[in-house]
Amino acid sequence: MKIKLDRKKILSIVKLALEEDIGDGDITTENIIPPTLKAAAKIIVKEKSIICGLPVAKEVFKMLDKNCCWRANVSDGELVKPNKEVAYVIGSARAILTGERVALNFLQHLSGIATYTYKFVRMSKGKFDIYDTRKTHPGLRYLEKYAVLCGKGKNHRFQLDDMVLIKDNHIKVCELNKLPIEEILYRVRQRLDYTSDIEVECNNFRELKLALKIKPDIIMLDNWKYKQLKKVIKIIRNQLPNTKIEVSGKINEKKIKKFLSLDIDFVSIGCITHSAKDIDFSLEITKL
Repeated sequence: MKIKLDRKKILSIVKLALEEDIGDGDITTENIIPPTLKAAAKIIVKEKSIICGLPVAKEVFKMLDKNCCWRANVSDGELVKPNKEVAYVIGSARAILTGERVALNFLQHLSGIATYTYKFVRMSKGKFDIYDTRKTHPGLRYLEKYAVLCGKGKNHRFQLDDMVLIKDNHIKVCELNKLPIEEILYRVRQRLDYTSDIEVECNNFRELKLALKIKPDIIMLDNWKYKQLKKVIKIIRNQLPNTKIEVSGKINEKKIKKFLSLDIDFVSIGCITHSAKDIDFSLEITKL
């Protein structure tokens, strides 16, 4: 799977990660390894997984040794078996040893997200799409959402200026301050109809009633019980046949199986980015 990455964004993330890890210098490596010594290393994945993060790992070593040679043996988004050599690097021994942990951290985290996403995608059986959320780790959203794409998932909004998403707390603030919520939502619909999508989160029938009045592009059904979902989806399909339906709220594997019988467009899952299990990788020094 080939997804174009913004190298400038990768470099800024890698730079911060290296600064965090190295501090004022790798005092172990710098006092043991001669500065002119060359080395070679192979990176091995220990588990069956969807690989993600190879271009990022490459930039880790390139930032420490611009003349190093990097060879990726697989592509991001590829499903691989355990003990597969996924990449090979030759260059400054100091650079390889110093960059090892940061490079592996990116690989294990991003591959974990891609693999977990792919699991949900397979369970959906093509009946609906799997989307991520904004429940990402600060500073890593760009890469984590890239990992979701590598796992065959799709991206919800990247940031708050991407689209209008009226959540329950927006409605609560208006209600507590006696602002005319129905009028406000109607004006939002009129004002922004020509630009981004408008989505309304509904946690109960009262909020659903508000959403149906302004006819949003997407209705998010958050934390509804399965029996209620079936009833609510039927209402939306009858009244707003062109509105997309999103289901969210503590989604797990058991729920996904139940959703196969529902007429929905996509499911958004926070845990694919905030709770994915890291994949085990190792870097092994080998002969030049």
